[in-house]
Amino acid sequence: MENFGDVQKVRSLQRFSFLPTPQKGVSATPRRWYARRLRNPEKELSRRVNRQIEPTASSLWSEVAGRLKGALNDTTYRTWFAEAEGVELTDDSLVISVPNDFTREWIEGHFLGLIGAAARDATGQERRIRLTVADQPRETVAASSAEPKRKHGDGGLNAKYTFDSFVIGSSNRFAHAAALAVAEAPAQAYNPLFIYGGTGLGKTHLMQAIASYVGTHSSELSVRYVTSETFMNDFINSLRDKRIEGFKQRYRTYDLLLIDDIQFFEHKERIQEEFFHTFNSIYEAGGQIVISSDRPPREISTLEERLRSRFEWGLITDIQPPDLETRIAILRKKVKTDGTHVPDPKVLEFIAGRISTNIRELEGALTRVVAFSSLTGRPMTEDLAQDVLKDVFPQGEVRQVSIERIQELVSDRFGLSLEELCGERRSQNIVYPRQIAMYLSRELTDASLPKIGRQFGGRDHTTVIHATTKIAGLIREDRSVYNLVQELTARIKQAR
Repeated sequence: MENFGDVQKVRSLQRFSFLPTPQKGVSATPRRWYARRLRNPEKELSRRVNRQIEPTASSLWSEVAGRLKGALNDTTYRTWFAEAEGVELTDDSLVISVPNDFTREWIEGHFLGLIGAAARDATGQERRIRLTVADQPRETVAASSAEPKRKHGDGGLNAKYTFDSFVIGSSNRFAHAAALAVAEAPAQAYNPLFIYGGTGLGKTHLMQAIASYVGTHSSELSVRYVTSETFMNDFINSLRDKRIEGFKQRYRTYDLLLIDDIQFFEHKERIQEEFFHTFNSIYEAGGQIVISSDRPPREISTLEERLRSRFEWGLITDIQPPDLETRIAILRKKVKTDGTHVPDPKVLEFIAGRISTNIRELEGALTRVVAFSSLTGRPMTEDLAQDVLKDVFPQGEVRQVSIERIQELVSDRFGLSLEELCGERRSQNIVYPRQIAMYLSRELTDASLPKIGRQFGGRDHTTVIHATTKIAGLIREDRSVYNLVQELTARIKQAR
């Protein structure tokens, strides 16, 4: 006798296309076929649906894009997603190709959560969203990420941080040269290399450039770049999981170890002790060590003397805030790299004049101006940049630096009167401060060469050119001159 419950299940499932409707006169065999499947109808339904629907990266991105269109206005969608494509789909990730680094960074900072939610709604499954630049060979990225020894704890080196993309200026020339020497000849040039400087000046860029260079040109060497936080977390987790021997074996066998922001080892005696032994093991095995910090070793409080002395074995070099010309060059390179069109060069000059102490803020300001212009359709002009940045960096509000103010501060610094600074006397104790003042006038004001010459006792513009060229050369060669110019620049800006 027929089981009434099974028949009811069959009838209820006949609405699905993959269950054929029994025909008249069919034997009991189809019923037995249904009965076998009906032991677990949910599993059968899932099996059939999954077999029929196999999304590709392109088809999934089409669905996600449709949801984004509904969530964003047309201008925003066209600006950031018009050229995006789905290029790779795995069980746990979706890779989306975008045209340039600028677009990738903006999407990662503003829309990544929205894309992830749209992908989850489309498939019913959580997937990690990764962005890649269209003209960047993904095979290279995949190959480098497959080598754990060249990755740091946050997922790998930033492909943008190379020596080619580093903008060299008087403030970082020596640090760049030292980093390149270490990359070209690990453990032969400067070991250890200690780079220090303020936040956002390029320390991490140089550190990762070394790691990338060695990884590319010396594939037989094992390389590890880590932040101090990653090193500490690895150590703590190893202690917790009783895997400390594995930690030691992992960190003490690298040919090149780079530790970023080591100042965070302050007040952490156990971490300092472990790093001391790690340092010794690598150094004695002929490996290279590179360290960065926001201040020199002697200024890191509670740093063990034995570590401090080891940091001072090799070369200690600093990175200073970039001058105006270097800041403009940094913005020009970023614009070129990102493929961004900035029709008015005064926009870059304005931004470079507004932010003077942090390269990250400098590039961030450019990103804000470009994004605002793109989103609103307003032309990218100096006036637009001023409107966008006036609330973001109020401390950098543009004010005019006068030549008179520069002359006053330089005279005070060298113990001269204004009459002596601008007079006819040509003794060395007056000519040098005068040249410094001319250089600062050229650097910090919009005054023309003839105007600067007139302000210094009616001198010819060629005298100003000679003065600025000479001081620029001394800045590159003599650290004391560089420090003097930086000190005077800071005082002039504070006094405005």
